[in-house]
This record gives sequence, structure tokens and C-alpha cells, in this order.
Amino acid sequence: MAPKTPPLFLILTLLSLLSLTFFYLHSTTTPPPPPTPTNALTAAHNSIRVYVSPLPRSLNYGLLEKYWALTSDTRVGSEVDNEIRITLLPKLSPKSLPYPENPIIKQYSAEYWILGDLLAPDELKRESFVKRVVDSKEADVVFVPFFATLSAELQLIINKSVFRKRVEENEDYTRQKMVVDLVKKSEAWRKSGGRDHVFVVTDPVAMWHVKDEIAPAVLLVVDFGGWYRLDSKTSNDSSSDLTIHHTQVSLLKDVIVPYTHLLPTLRISENKKRHTLLYFKGAKHRHRTGLVREKLWDLLVNEDGVIIEEGFPNATGKEQSIKGMRSSEFCLHPAGDTPTSCRLFDSIQSLCIPVIVSDSVELPFEGMVDYLEFSVFVSVSDAMKPDWLVSHLRSYSDEQKNKFRKNMAKVQQIFQYENGHPGGIGPANLDGAVNYIWKKVYQKLPIIKEAVTRERRKPSGVSVPLRCHCT
Repeated sequence: MAPKTPPLFLILTLLSLLSLTFFYLHSTTTPPPPPTPTNALTAAHNSIRVYVSPLPRSLNYGLLEKYWALTSDTRVGSEVDNEIRITLLPKLSPKSLPYPENPIIKQYSAEYWILGDLLAPDELKRESFVKRVVDSKEADVVFVPFFATLSAELQLIINKSVFRKRVEENEDYTRQKMVVDLVKKSEAWRKSGGRDHVFVVTDPVAMWHVKDEIAPAVLLVVDFGGWYRLDSKTSNDSSSDLTIHHTQVSLLKDVIVPYTHLLPTLRISENKKRHTLLYFKGAKHRHRTGLVREKLWDLLVNEDGVIIEEGFPNATGKEQSIKGMRSSEFCLHPAGDTPTSCRLFDSIQSLCIPVIVSDSVELPFEGMVDYLEFSVFVSVSDAMKPDWLVSHLRSYSDEQKNKFRKNMAKVQQIFQYENGHPGGIGPANLDGAVNYIWKKVYQKLPIIKEAVTRERRKPSGVSVPLRCHCT
């Protein structure tokens, strides 16, 4: 009779076999491939490295000093800034000057908040998506800190008659040329042809005289309306067959950014019963794409439950807009001189469901924000049908409208620039507009790198024409 095998021996034998099996399987498994540049870019998604081009103060904060040094501004909407000049400015230091409150200028204040965030101390920005570097060779992109909107608006205040002329009296033109000359002399521009440079060009009249020269760069714009150019030579009938050259801007390289909202934010907990179906306040007569607005106005002005009225960018108009948007279910957004306006972002902050009447509109942060979750999109042809739009909006149930507002409340913060710091110099809100803009620029990095590589291998003296890159 064979002796019994000790239980301990069996256990040890089984453990040894299992260990050998695990070692064999582990050692023969194919190791994962090393990360490609694209994979590495995707993995390191927590920041973008930005170098700030060393422009003189006269081209950014110096323009703020110049603006506030004006004795007054007689344009519509300027009364609030005139009051600030009298009451607030004497108490402020030159390093903490606010951006103008005049709505014509304030709606384009992205330049102020983006630079203020970049200048914030590193110890306050540890969780920020953007990291400032001191060497352009270490940067993903180069930010050009020119307050282009403020430069243009100053010229319109001081001497509007020369704004379109390339003359010495046009100080805005002189500043534009100074920016381009300084930036183009830099090593960073020469290496990339400007394709990794970032300009804030939100006002349609900003950088008017040098658009061709900065076209290769990443442009932060509120829409493409101010960049379209009509080529009449290729159109036999200028009223119907319009060919638009899209050679300076593109969704592939540029970033659509929000207007700065002008109305205060209404929280979902503060929302009250809304008695008006549809609201619009603004100018009836516009140019180009704004012709649709005039037709809509005539169709809707006498409809029950609809308020359509002229509005002006002054204190009275602001109070009326706050009341109108907060008491209306839907807010109308037809195109004006450009496809979009700050009215859209005012309605989001007011929890008034946007009704966007457009066949071709570009919106900020597409792919990050789903506008269908809180907006109604209507084609121009449908909106032009008598009684169609009002009937369509009445078909939405209270449950659907409440869901729209709840979804809108979730994204309000994404469209906010203010950081609450004196002079705007401080870290941006992590979930606010500034960081979302840089996240969008980050998504462009593979395209930027490819464009830079192609630029470097181009033979000396060869010029490649700008082309339409439509998506």
C-alpha cells in the first residue's frame, strides 16, 4: 500500500505550478506599443503650454489707461463709463483698471480676461488648464496680448472719419502695424509662419487693416461674419449667386468664443413663472444677414404672447431686457449685421430658451456643449412662414421647457469670463469661458503642428495661396 501524500506537499506543488503558469503567460504577452505623438497628446490633456509674446504695455493695459483718461464718450451706452470716470476711477490704482462697461465694448472683453488669467501667479493656477511658459520653445502656442477691440473702439471714439484709412492720424492702424511688425520679427513667428500664434479678434472691426497678415494664426472670433469677403467678379447676379471667400478663417484652425454677456445671471432656483411666449429686443433695421430680422419683425410684432420691440444699449434698455428675458419662455435670435450677438448669451444667463433662426451659424465650444439640449433651431424658410414659428413654440410642453432650462443652468458658467479679481488679473474660473477656450485651442494642436511642419519644408521664396478649409 502506497504511503499517503502529505496535504502540505500537494498544496505547495499546486502553488508552484500556478506561479510558473502566471510567469509564462505574463512573459509571453505582447507588451503595449509605445505611445504615438497623438496618443501622448491625448493622454496629457490637463494643460496647454502658452508663451505670451512680449508686446509693450501700450498695446494692452496702456489702452485701458488711454480709454479711462478720456473726459467722456458721447456714444449711446457710454453713460455708465462716464459715471465710473467720476466716481470709481479716483479710488483705483492704474494696475486695477476695469474693462469698459459700455455694452458696445464690453461684449468683446475676452481679450481682457484671457490676458488677466495668463498673468496670474502660478501658485494660484495649479489646477488651470493653461500653463504659462517663459520660453517660446517650450510652448504649444504663442499668445499675442493685443487689446484689438479696445484699440479699434478708441479710434472710433476719437476720430471715426479715418478709421478705414491707412494714415498716421489713424492710431488704431498704427497700433495694428506695430503688433504685426513686432511679432513677425520674433524667432517664434519665423519658425512657424505664425500658425501657432493666437490672436483675440472678437470685434468685427478689430485688426481691420492686417487681417491678411495674421490669417495663418489661430484667431479667437465670436463668429465668421466680419471675415467673409464678397467676390463680385465671380457673381453674375449679385442678389442671388454670392460667392464668399473663406480664406482667412476656418473651423479647422480658429476658435469661436462667446460674447461677454451683459445681463446678470439668473439661477435656476430663482426662476419664476414666465408669462410671455417669445421675446426680442433690439434694432429692427440691420444690414446683410439682418434683412431676415426685419421680415421676422413684421411677421411677429402683432402676435399674441410675443414682445418685439426696439432696444438701445443704455441703462434703460438693460433693465427692460432683464425683465423681458426673465419673464419669457423663449428668446428670439435672428442674425443681425453678423450671424450671432451677445443677446444669445444674455438669454442663457436669463434661462430664456434661445430660438436661433439661422441656416449657418457657428457657436462656441461645439462638441463640448450640445446646444440642442437647451435651444431651438429654426431654418429661415420655416421662420418666414406666417404663423409657423409661434405655433411651433406653443407645441412645446411645460415639461420640455423646464428640461431646457435645467440643461441651460448647467452650462451658464461655461459662458462666463469674469474672475472677480481687481484689474482682471487673476486665475479664471476652472469651468468658465477662458479655460474652455484654451481647451478648444488644445484640440487644434495636431493641425497646428502639421501646418508648422509643412511651412518649414516649403522652399524659400515659394508662396502658397490661402485656401478654403471648410468642414
